[in-house]
Amino acid sequence: MTANSSRRKRGGRRVYDDELKGEAVQMLLDGHSAEAVAKNLGLSSVSLLYRWKAKLLRQNGAAAATLESRLRQLEEDLRRVERERDVLKKPWPFSAGRERGLCGHPAA
Repeated sequence: MTANSSRRKRGGRRVYDDELKGEAVQMLLDGHSAEAVAKNLGLSSVSLLYRWKAKLLRQNGAAAATLESRLRQLEEDLRRVERERDVLKKPWPFSAGRERGLCGHPAA
């Protein structure tokens, strides 16, 4: 993506080409934050990204909407599993400093 991907209109507004818009939306769908994408591409605001994404989803219809909802579901599942992992990584208060097996007997 180059700086030549946008040009100024007569009124001072920038016009971005479809390739840049598509890449930006793809970065959003890949899990990058809107702020990071906007900063990397030199966009003036994240609202542009959200407008481009909504337009692309409308154009691509139900398949894109289904993929978007599936992505959200998977992200929620990932956060839940990470929380569960973090709980399991915490030391148990009754097992601190003990060298015993599961039933309280010395470990072999």
